[in-house]
Amino acid sequence: MKKISFTCWVFLLILSSCGTVSSLIIDPSKEISVKDKVVYNALQFEGVKYRRGGVTTDGFDCSGLVYRSFSIENVLLPRQSMYMANKGVAIALDQVKKGDLLFFITGRKSKNINHVGLIVSVEANEINFIHSTNGRGVVISSLSEKYWKNAFLKATKVL
Repeated sequence: MKKISFTCWVFLLILSSCGTVSSLIIDPSKEISVKDKVVYNALQFEGVKYRRGGVTTDGFDCSGLVYRSFSIENVLLPRQSMYMANKGVAIALDQVKKGDLLFFITGRKSKNINHVGLIVSVEANEINFIHSTNGRGVVISSLSEKYWKNAFLKATKVL
């Protein structure tokens, strides 16, 4: 009798857990956009250190991170931010969405685009982007931060 009770208990436990497991299964009928995949790719590299010219998990520079995140989805962009800025369509800041690119001129002596970030979220008036900085590696920043707001030059839609 104890063996039958135990077996029934295990069977009920398995049945009751099915609802929880099924909620974790991804619905294959819902297509994930290439933009979402590119953003997901970039987020996987958060915390990776900075490396000038880097395009691997050993280290990324800003354009290397963007280049790699897009290339995983077979979207090829130029390797340097100043050339990336010529791809896609320029858009106003109030039109940007997740997956769009932000371009910056950083440093006092620079006159050309030398930094790029990938937008990961747009909520109300806050635009968050992932990028690689030589001090902190791959991080998420906000365009409302004074430094990035002042360095911002343009946004583009590639996808």
